[in-house]
Amino acid sequence: METKTVITALAALAQESRLAIFRHLVQVGPEGSAASKIGEALDIAPSSLSFHMKELSHAGLVTSHQEGRFVIYAANYTAMNDVLGFLTENCCGGNVCSPVTACCEPATTTE
Repeated sequence: METKTVITALAALAQESRLAIFRHLVQVGPEGSAASKIGEALDIAPSSLSFHMKELSHAGLVTSHQEGRFVIYAANYTAMNDVLGFLTENCCGGNVCSPVTACCEPATTTE
């Protein structure tokens, strides 16, 4: 992972509402959640939520897709794991000090 990409991701998370949104989506799991449900759970107005989702999406931390009239957002676990890996790759002087396992790797589907 490139340093610039990590900086963009960390900058997106360096705001209270965006960090709360991302943590909520991680907790929800790979199936994600409708924007309206995210706003209700975190008490964030739709206009603010839209702005924050745009920032998280731009940073590559969330994905979205349309389901009927709803936009479903999900944490991008690959990006999250890449950031964590980048932050820990030189841990303990380059020696592995604890196993780092990927969290919630998305299932691969064939279409």
